[in-house]
Amino acid sequence: MKTSIALPLTTDMPRSLVWLFAIASGLSVANVYYAQPLLDVLAHDFGISPAAVGGVVTATQIGCALALLLLVPLGDLLDRRRLMAIQLVALVAALIVVGLAHSAPILLAGMLAVGLLGTAMTQGLIAYAASAAASHEQGRVVGAAQSGVFIGLLLARVFAGAVSDLMGWRGVYLCAAGLMLMIALPLWRCLPDLAATTKSMSYPHLIASMLTLLREEKVLQVRGMLALLMFAAFNIFWSALVLPLSTPPYNFSHTTIGAFGLVGVVGALAASRAGQWADRGYAQRTSAAALWALLLAWWPLSQMQWSLGVLVIGIILLDLGGQALHVTNQSLIFRTRPEAHSRLVGLYMLFYAVGSGLGAIATTATYAHAGWQGVCLLGAAVSLVALGFWWVTRKMA
Repeated sequence: MKTSIALPLTTDMPRSLVWLFAIASGLSVANVYYAQPLLDVLAHDFGISPAAVGGVVTATQIGCALALLLLVPLGDLLDRRRLMAIQLVALVAALIVVGLAHSAPILLAGMLAVGLLGTAMTQGLIAYAASAAASHEQGRVVGAAQSGVFIGLLLARVFAGAVSDLMGWRGVYLCAAGLMLMIALPLWRCLPDLAATTKSMSYPHLIASMLTLLREEKVLQVRGMLALLMFAAFNIFWSALVLPLSTPPYNFSHTTIGAFGLVGVVGALAASRAGQWADRGYAQRTSAAALWALLLAWWPLSQMQWSLGVLVIGIILLDLGGQALHVTNQSLIFRTRPEAHSRLVGLYMLFYAVGSGLGAIATTATYAHAGWQGVCLLGAAVSLVALGFWWVTRKMA
């Protein structure tokens, strides 16, 4: 028998439910990022050139963009628990398609579907958590769920690298399908009952209303652009890291390369309090500190050839800055229109998808022509633009 939890929005959310949101969000988003440490083997198996293999990640990001525009907003219109169940089953099917793909077109189509459905679930859960939380704890709950997303994103590389070394890259996606099935029952039983906020609105009207939100909400515009630049910088690093580390003088295995994602967990956990700081009115100070960390990270990252220890410091700074800014952005955006959380997160993360896709395709092309130092210069330039944009717009959002 199905069990549901009805939450009064004036009391603190149970810790177990916060953990469920975080774990489910982390597992969902991980599917979108398994390909990053596998780009070299995918290029080899499917005959894709090193300069073009970033298109595998870009295909996933196209799926992300479509999800944010067409699927995530449905959380404001439909029963969210049922929507999650349908998306989860479809995501399992997409993962199996990728795991069994034997041609580049099927691989790219499967990656697009994984991006579509993995993103729909992840961001749907974030909006779900924001709506289920009381107003005084919204930043804390969103921060916890988003930490799950960030850790899932980082550990995806560790998981993909280890499983790939043991079972091949196909095993990564088949195991991922199994993990999603494992989380299905807890989600179905424990997600809270929340009334749809726009029951009387048609789907075309719902989608059209997103343009109105984007046009009217300055906070969304500013924080969306910061997300675009920040995630472009983030993907510039992570999409390119496998390329130098898998070749001489390192010749690291996928397990070793993926393990660098564990380092980023330190930064993600340290930044998990950003939502609480936003609840207390320190959003701009947190944003400034996060953007400086993002910019400063590129110096130690550029010194990888001299010391892998310095590389670790750079990864911590990069992930600390990215997570803190992301949580702060979402905390501010969710306060603007409580009745439109799904549409707001869809629009905000659409900026993210564009930035991630641009970062992935730009970094593999840059590495092919200018090497690792070119990648770091590109990342530093994008981070500097983000800091300058925040400074100019800081009084608006």
